[in-house]
Amino acid sequence: MTKLYLVRHGETVDNAAQIMQGQTPGKLNATGIAQAEEVARKMVNDHIDVFISSDLYRSIQTCEIIALPHFQDEKSMQQAMITTPLIRERDWGDFTGKFIPSLPKNPKDWPDNIESIEKMKSRAQNFLTWLKVTYPDKTILAVGHGIINKAIQSVYFKRPMNEIEKMGNAEVRVLIL
Repeated sequence: MTKLYLVRHGETVDNAAQIMQGQTPGKLNATGIAQAEEVARKMVNDHIDVFISSDLYRSIQTCEIIALPHFQDEKSMQQAMITTPLIRERDWGDFTGKFIPSLPKNPKDWPDNIESIEKMKSRAQNFLTWLKVTYPDKTILAVGHGIINKAIQSVYFKRPMNEIEKMGNAEVRVLIL
């Protein structure tokens, strides 16, 4: 049995400003750092075999804060942590960098260069398969993003994405693979 702690990154400067980040690196703000530190405190005594992060900076930053208490020093933690593009946030195409409240709500009005739900769910399935094959019977903590984490749960629970509750910043959910 593989246990997955699925985490959304802490709040970023762009989250607070309501800017669509997509696949930009992003950076945690003071609230996001505090959120990640709170997760680290709550999980300090949990056995975690593998720490994985999206390859976007805001997730790496969150994962490092959570992982550090599990290692002797920062160098050994950074050497052990794995990053992957499989759990990058959705590519929002022309919406990237835009003020979210100003964007059209109806997907029919969206630009064509936004990553499709099907492509995202395919990445999510590839991620879950990779975990099961590479880390059987391990406990994994993976830090991703709001929409890709929804896609992961959608694939896992075999439910449409709109039925998966939005994850808050630095929220942790547990999936048994």
